[in-house]
Amino acid sequence: MSHPLDRPVWGALNSGWAHVAEGDERALRVDRDHGVFGAAVDGSEASLETLASLVPDNGELWLIEPESWPAPPGTRVVRTAELVQMTCDTPSSAADSPFEIVDLTDADAPEMLALATLTRPGPYVRHTNRLGRFVGVRVNGTLVAMAGERMKLPGWSEISAVCTHPDHRGRGYAAGLMRIVAARMIARQETPWLTSYTSNAGAIALYDTLGFRRRAEMTVTVLAKDI
Repeated sequence: MSHPLDRPVWGALNSGWAHVAEGDERALRVDRDHGVFGAAVDGSEASLETLASLVPDNGELWLIEPESWPAPPGTRVVRTAELVQMTCDTPSSAADSPFEIVDLTDADAPEMLALATLTRPGPYVRHTNRLGRFVGVRVNGTLVAMAGERMKLPGWSEISAVCTHPDHRGRGYAAGLMRIVAARMIARQETPWLTSYTSNAGAIALYDTLGFRRRAEMTVTVLAKDI
């Protein structure tokens, strides 16, 4: 790799995610209670065999690479999609948020999972909230928007799970939450980054206004057992 983000999943599994990784030096995946991502060190037969062993019997394994990967023996490609990877050296400044932003904790995990399941911002499972710090917006006590951190590499931190309940969109919640998350990363001397489906023009336009710039095109390949 010429850049840490060229293979972000493999990099995270060998650094910031090492404590929740399973597998060996040939292939790794994040613990299934924390996420769905995996990667192999290379495309050799031995590495692909190990990668195949990490695909759950009743679930999926997601690969994010510069190009699509073939299905390892015993697995099949469920779907692929094109992504844009974006980074932010200097977030755009903004006035103080007109709404209250709160830190979320493990006590909020059931509501966070419910919101992510409803809005589908990307893969989110039971303990994804434990991969980093999350912030949210509550209206009348109900969590209606959130954003947080996911993949961690030395000097780099991913913004993820940015979502707003359909009944509360158009109020600037996503932008306000992302500014907080990005500012905290930069305070830790980490550069914020994210990925978006290339087809999601609305989200990409928002990220542009927040100071994110396109770095690379990526491909997500989703694997399942061939049964």
